[in-house]
Amino acid sequence: MKLLVNFSRGRGRKPIIAQVVRDTGVLINVERAVIDSSEGEALIDVPDDQCRLVRDSMTSLGAEVRILEHGVNLNESECVDCGACISVCPREVFSFDTDWKLKLAEEKCILCGKCIDACPHRALTLPL
Repeated sequence: MKLLVNFSRGRGRKPIIAQVVRDTGVLINVERAVIDSSEGEALIDVPDDQCRLVRDSMTSLGAEVRILEHGVNLNESECVDCGACISVCPREVFSFDTDWKLKLAEEKCILCGKCIDACPHRALTLPL
């Protein structure tokens, strides 16, 4: 399951993700992170059954954590199956099926938003 973690250096300079891995024993996959000198945001992936444990541990260390049930959302009534999203996606979330209908593997999505900008019909949205 994916968690969106926001943290501020003002709350402390501890390595939150490393601390949670050490304390819980849960291996965390960092899929995307944007961090500067004062704050940061990380999209992490953890096993579904340990999601709440990781969230609670990170929250106790001062981070704000959101559980993301879904990756990018596709409005099928707006989508014209043009494939513009396929070429810009860094994680191969989008593909065509045998009938040339767009399909997505949202579990691969890292919420980068590149597909949102590329979609001429605004058929894609992020769950943020």
